[in-house]
Amino acid sequence: MHILGIIWNPDETIFQLGVLQIKYYNMMWILAFVIGWYVMKRIFQIENKSLVKLDSLFVYAVVSIMLGARLGHVLFYQSELFAEDPLSILLPIQTTPEFKFTGFAGLASHGATLGAILALWLFSRKNKDMSVFWLLDRVAIAAGLGMACVRIGNFFNSEINGKVFDQSYALATIFIRDSDDMPAYKAMQLTKEKTASAAYKAIENSPDFTSILDTIPYRHPVQLYEASGYIVVFLIMFLGMYLRTNLKKKEGFLFGFWLITVWGIVRFCFEFFKKSQGGFEETWGTFSTGQWLSIPLVILGLYLMFRPNNNKA
Repeated sequence: MHILGIIWNPDETIFQLGVLQIKYYNMMWILAFVIGWYVMKRIFQIENKSLVKLDSLFVYAVVSIMLGARLGHVLFYQSELFAEDPLSILLPIQTTPEFKFTGFAGLASHGATLGAILALWLFSRKNKDMSVFWLLDRVAIAAGLGMACVRIGNFFNSEINGKVFDQSYALATIFIRDSDDMPAYKAMQLTKEKTASAAYKAIENSPDFTSILDTIPYRHPVQLYEASGYIVVFLIMFLGMYLRTNLKKKEGFLFGFWLITVWGIVRFCFEFFKKSQGGFEETWGTFSTGQWLSIPLVILGLYLMFRPNNNKA
């Protein structure tokens, strides 16, 4: 009955120690920073830059990206938290309706980008041998792989899923843990299991709940589409543009290319396959929140790539 499609039901938590939960999503963020550090280390070695400064840059990047991502999510998608649960904005917890350790969830890539730009500007002011555009050009290269890791983390979490699609499509996926199709409380009610994890496993594996499984629609695994797109952008920028051309000498060009390809091609296009993530799209209409937020970044990218005298920072 489910031959062509994929049934996706991993437990988002790898292991738990008391209230502390280690989740795939958190691990993929850590992997994103580790990979980013190694890519930047290679770039610093090629250009004979101090690795001591790279360590300092890494701290700037981690703090700014995490803060920007979290604040961006709250501002763009969940502004009610400012009034309803302010502690959850910067802490890995929720306090309403009950206290719960959530991990660092609810992170927006647009906010992460804005946070990183600010941090690199501050870093460049203290390190005069690296202009802000020099830094942005090179950090953008590493960002592609980092963004791919995050989207894979979203896939493991069964979040930011795609729109409903025909099951005959080879990649069509049943996200059993989709928060709209089968929220945890509903799964527990239907199966009479005491935990969400046990309930979801019962729906997947027990013949008694085949009829329930059949009601869950197939969706696009859009997280994997995006991740693949970001990897392609990385390969083009690092192996093609950075290593084999002199485009890295045109300050701002690589960063502009990244803005256009990541936000104008990969993100903007695949948003059409993604179910609504909320935000202000119902008010503005036409595009999703993610698409509206991407448009200014694409415009900035076009300016950086085609501005006159772009050898100067």
